[in-house]
Amino acid sequence: MGHTASPTYAYGQLQRAVRTALSAKDGATRKRAQAKASQWQDVLTGMAAGSLRIGSRTPVADTPAWITLEVVHGGFATGRFLAEVPLSPEEAALSGTNDRERLNLWYLTDGGLATLRGMLATESYRIEVPEDAALPTVAWLLEHGHAESALDLIEELRPYFHRLRLAPLPGAAPRPAGASVRLSTVGEVRESLRSASTPPAVAAMLETLKVWHPLFDRLVALWCDTVEGDLPRLDETGVTGGWPCRTWPRDWQQRRGEWLADYASASAQHTASTAHAHPKSNFARLHRALLACEHDSTELTGRDVGWIRRALANTITKHGEPDSEPRAALRALQASVAARPIHAELAAAMVERLDRFPADGGLPSIEPVAEDAPAHLVAKVARALEAPIEELVARKVITSADVLATVLPQITAQLLAANFDDEQLSTLYAQTYAAFRRRRGLLLLDLENQVRIEELPWVHAIDPLRARRPDATRAARQTLDQTVLLALTAFPQAILPNTLVRELGALAKQAGMPMPLVEEVAADIFMGTFTAKWRTAAEFASRTMAGTVYARYYDLPESWASAPRPRPFRALAKRTADDFADVCVARAGGARPSWRFRSVAVNGTVLEQSQILTTQNLAVLVHTLDLRDRLQAAAPELAAQSLTWTVTRLATRTDHHHAALQAVKNAAYAWRQALFFLSFCDEDAQRATVRRLAEQVARAGLAERFAPAVNGLAHVVEGGRFTADGRTDDGAGRRFLGWTTGKHWCLPVVRKKGSAGL
Repeated sequence: MGHTASPTYAYGQLQRAVRTALSAKDGATRKRAQAKASQWQDVLTGMAAGSLRIGSRTPVADTPAWITLEVVHGGFATGRFLAEVPLSPEEAALSGTNDRERLNLWYLTDGGLATLRGMLATESYRIEVPEDAALPTVAWLLEHGHAESALDLIEELRPYFHRLRLAPLPGAAPRPAGASVRLSTVGEVRESLRSASTPPAVAAMLETLKVWHPLFDRLVALWCDTVEGDLPRLDETGVTGGWPCRTWPRDWQQRRGEWLADYASASAQHTASTAHAHPKSNFARLHRALLACEHDSTELTGRDVGWIRRALANTITKHGEPDSEPRAALRALQASVAARPIHAELAAAMVERLDRFPADGGLPSIEPVAEDAPAHLVAKVARALEAPIEELVARKVITSADVLATVLPQITAQLLAANFDDEQLSTLYAQTYAAFRRRRGLLLLDLENQVRIEELPWVHAIDPLRARRPDATRAARQTLDQTVLLALTAFPQAILPNTLVRELGALAKQAGMPMPLVEEVAADIFMGTFTAKWRTAAEFASRTMAGTVYARYYDLPESWASAPRPRPFRALAKRTADDFADVCVARAGGARPSWRFRSVAVNGTVLEQSQILTTQNLAVLVHTLDLRDRLQAAAPELAAQSLTWTVTRLATRTDHHHAALQAVKNAAYAWRQALFFLSFCDEDAQRATVRRLAEQVARAGLAERFAPAVNGLAHVVEGGRFTADGRTDDGAGRRFLGWTTGKHWCLPVVRKKGSAGL
């Protein structure tokens, strides 16, 4: 038995979801939190019962790895199968049954196979989860003379006929053309816009401007018409001017009745604002007085008249007399504000424009939809734009390497599908690949691997039919080059996320140039060892970075000449690099700990050294793809951007210790990226970069905290080295790392409330 994850994390997530479900004011937020709480309850129940073993690639008991699981944050499986869903009306209509097993068996009849072949021929199907492609693959195999493979596939699928949807839903699944991708479908963007609502405070303000202010002005004018002499005003002595209720125009009672009727109607229809009803407001005082004098002024007391006079003085002094130029100007300005379309109205107008496009497709251009729209709505609509990745990055639709990883499979799917000569099979594989990449990764321990697409039984059945076509190989290489350069230049401060690393690995395999790409390992699940590819990646890094600022700063080994000493890892048939793990531990400043009683901080220091030694894939990619010359021109700017991000991140104030630790860790990762790019710059550019960095640090108020890191970098740029403890000879400079087992020297000083300083 391998290791299993602790339920502590899951319990914490359950507590957080329950708190949100109980305290959130927004109904939609509460509903989402309730759903999350239910999922985490399933996780904990399964772990307690032994039906879930979190950390395994097959976490659900008696379930093969290829079944798509529901996975929540952190890689925890809930035990639910995503393909285990009730029959849709379309499915029930196909075979006249509401039973999943009977429907799957019907697909193997002549009528069912004919239906599947019709879907394949017309491409009128949607693969939402990978299992949807299983029976269409059977239909294709039978039609093309591969009966034995089809029968073997049916035999493997048969135990799950009663639970899983194994055929696609009817309906076309439009794909972006060529090298274009999209982040969302039109339908997804449309639903997002439909959910736009007006905040209560904004609704109250607009109602006040449109409804209650005009009514208030009429009320003020009504009472002003009863004033004898000058209208009341406020000065330093109090209320001056004439008194109301001294003269009564002949039509006053008629106007009074009309106003009260309009007020009653407005009160019934407009309930967003309540300020006018506050008992001490000028509006409420004048309204109560109006109600009191139903027949004549004798129904008002002297106190009532005094309050009428004071209320009139308040509003006339502040806003001017009725129909005066100051009051008219104010109301005109307020009316213009109220007339502006609000967010919800603009969103509704955008929805009407989007209704002209298929819900499950994308937008060829956003101009017809986004014309005259505000920038924040244009940004939402742009998520459905179909365009090359480079354009979506430039438009800031793709805002991170993680987002880049979500759209890249749309291209990779087409490139890998091109290896199948049959067009129907190629299209089926492309949709299957895209659905497979939407699977959420599992939390894995014991060096286990995520499920590969080749492990899906229906993909395995057609794998022998795959041919390596030269044009597809060339296209994969070109896409690989472009994607790596785009990720490095658009997001230079960020390490490549695991999702993107996996996609780059698929492209590299298709391009015929596999490379040792390594994943980021979470410190809380690290088991103390590495597979052999980490050592191979470190060899690349030592060769590629030899003699550079990066190599001197981090004191990279000059070579890894000795043969690796593999160490068996439990019962797994995996080749591990024991010497690489030993080097990481030694560089982290300690002997190999007992991993049974390890701490997250110790794990973090070791993992950071593994990232340094391998450059976290940068050296492997640049060397294998021969990108040095293409990267060199942009290197000074990329280094500067990464360092600027580092300074900004450290300068962002936080009162939470964990957030401060996270900021230091991320800043150190961006710092490492900057040093990699700086290694491709000449000495003059390196010195200029350090000078600008020192100025940025001073302007950001970080000189006291971060000067040691700046001094250390300047020392290395001038050819120096750090001592064994990571300092310069004079003690003024330090090597900047993100992880430490003690208090980090770069953390801000947190003082108690009331003390001086920051």
